[in-house]
Amino acid sequence: MGAVFGQTEGLFGPELDLRELQKTGRIGRIEIELHSKNDRTSGSITIPTSLDRVSTALIAASVESINRVGPCSAKVNLERIEDIREARRKVIIDRAKEILHRWNIESIPSVDEVYKEISDTMKVGKVEKYGPEDLPAGPGLEAAKDIYVVEGRADIINLMRCGIFNTIALEGAKVPESIKKITKERNATALLDGDRGGDLIQKELLQVTNVKFVGRAPRGKEIEECNCKEINEAIEGKIAVSELKEGVNKPQPVPTTPAPKKITPPTPPMPERQKISVPEAVSQAAKALVGTLEAVLLNEKLELIEHLPVSQLAEKLQQVNDVNTIVFDGIITQRIVDIAADKSIKRIVASRISEAVKPALNVELITFQNAIPPT
Repeated sequence: MGAVFGQTEGLFGPELDLRELQKTGRIGRIEIELHSKNDRTSGSITIPTSLDRVSTALIAASVESINRVGPCSAKVNLERIEDIREARRKVIIDRAKEILHRWNIESIPSVDEVYKEISDTMKVGKVEKYGPEDLPAGPGLEAAKDIYVVEGRADIINLMRCGIFNTIALEGAKVPESIKKITKERNATALLDGDRGGDLIQKELLQVTNVKFVGRAPRGKEIEECNCKEINEAIEGKIAVSELKEGVNKPQPVPTTPAPKKITPPTPPMPERQKISVPEAVSQAAKALVGTLEAVLLNEKLELIEHLPVSQLAEKLQQVNDVNTIVFDGIITQRIVDIAADKSIKRIVASRISEAVKPALNVELITFQNAIPPT
């Protein structure tokens, strides 16, 4: 151990000194295992480290440079550098594979279990009996807080085909005592046929039971004849008994005062084109430039100074002087207006003025529409 620390000390400064690295925890406990045989001693040195690869390689090379242990000559060879994170990662991956394999075996059902589960959902179930009158009832009646009261056994069977099991049947026009009792204890909805018989039973139920809602089959059809869609529509369209007792079969829309008829104001006449006094030379120049994407610069006497493309106008205006009027086939922008104000240009005539332009006090902005006289 003394040779390991002593012969590597100071080789690369304190940054890679084994003692300093152990103090900071970058080098772990160094383990040395020795075996002696026939006056020769061999063994292994294990140095755990959390250094980067370059620093680890330097430490390994410095340990290999040890040539004496005490009074004896010695030779150290690097056997291997092992990344324990890689080994740990392999153990984790192998364990994850094992967990996934076990999970698949335990969680994936067999084909027989799948068939059984599907076939069980297709079973309608058995109609049961309820109360002293042995009334037909669905198998889910006892555990349900919300129940459906229907007219007969066939209605219960049809509802069970649609997945509704919390049902009970009247089995006749006279309301049994069990129905009167259960409608006081549960939230009951009557699902009745859409014929005259259903009308009579509805009237009887409203008088002697505590049903909360009434749903009806389509007019002229019975609950036992309805498909699941029609039954769901009857349930969704159920009406509160409080409304039925007031003589309201369906919620009526609240009458509203008709909105006053909107009176369209007469279309205002088109404004006449503003008449602006423009010199004849300017009007002619504007007329000649329509559709050309070109510009002309005029002096105070309205004589031509420059004829150029619109794309070069802003740059050219910064270079010339004594311009009185600009005429161009384009849009008057804020940049053109600002340059004209700085150059004391009196008039700008163009095909259109940008909505974002803030006019300058000393620059007159005119469009072709006002500059070119109508023909």
